[in-house]
Amino acid sequence: MVLQEIRIVLPGVQVLSAFLLTAPFSQRFTDLDTWGRRAFGVALTSSMLSVILLMGPTLLHHLGERTARSARLRRSIALLLLGLASLSVALLSALWGVSRFVFGTGIAWALTVPVTVVLIIVWLVLPRSLERHRNSSREV
Repeated sequence: MVLQEIRIVLPGVQVLSAFLLTAPFSQRFTDLDTWGRRAFGVALTSSMLSVILLMGPTLLHHLGERTARSARLRRSIALLLLGLASLSVALLSALWGVSRFVFGTGIAWALTVPVTVVLIIVWLVLPRSLERHRNSSREV
């Protein structure tokens, strides 16, 4: 189950990372100011961390001790969550950096803040609310 979830998210993370790796070779990359370069550095580093963390469960599955299924599953879930956290940092910093470069700082914040709110709701609040709902159903 965890590996299937990773198979869905990993190609998108890899595409983001590939674009970030090629960005410095574009003509206008030299036009980035200090904050633009910092946003790019955060996006690039966090996307690479996301790829590494999201590939970790596959290695645990193939190389981990066969009798330690429960431990492998717990660690795989932890790596998946850390990988998604790194992905969120990569997405938001890339959005802010590109928006700032194209539209300016004010518009960059106006675009990044709502996306951050939606990300928090969809990735954190909604799953937690479903977990609470499931737990309250069990108590009845």
